[in-house]
Amino acid sequence: MSYSIFLHPDVIKYLDFLEDRERRGCYDSLKRLEEDPYAPHSGCDIKKLVGKKKTAYRLRIGDHRFLYVIKNKEVFVEEAFRRGKGY
Repeated sequence: MSYSIFLHPDVIKYLDFLEDRERRGCYDSLKRLEEDPYAPHSGCDIKKLVGKKKTAYRLRIGDHRFLYVIKNKEVFVEEAFRRGKGY
């Protein structure tokens, strides 16, 4: 089962401002969402968010958070921010 990953332009901009090591780690973890966007993987934590209108998930990679939704076989990463910034 393979999913397609789509990054919002703001997410790409966020990743571009990270240091190389952090950026590579985030891109690797985001790439792993293609395999299974529902289950946690090593190095990243996935949690289903409650109270959202649509089914949303949070991917935690160190101090970085990514919010995404899944529609059919597509994963839309809509938001990226540092820990503490808020949901």
